[in-house]
Amino acid sequence: MPSGMTGMPSSAPASQAAAAPVSTDSVTIHNFAFGPQVITVKAGATVHWMNRDSEAHTVTSNTGAFGSSALQPGTGYSHTFTKPGTYSYHCSIHPFMTGKVVVS
Repeated sequence: MPSGMTGMPSSAPASQAAAAPVSTDSVTIHNFAFGPQVITVKAGATVHWMNRDSEAHTVTSNTGAFGSSALQPGTGYSHTFTKPGTYSYHCSIHPFMTGKVVVS
């Protein structure tokens, strides 16, 4: 029981840290997660996703604004964001995998 209680507090900050926006144009898909989960870029930036996982994944906009085909391990996808806004996305194969690109 104490080990489970110890795990809870340490996992909560990790989740919060994963959701903190990071200024980058590169996202790695690894361990069934997008990392960083939330990124910020300037309008006109091209974001690159690279699948470093052992399974295929997609990068699929929640609104249909962009989307990749199934990315096999070792392959990637890029999209250029031309307009400011917040773009949420997920993996259509594993919908629990989510991410967000904030464009300013």
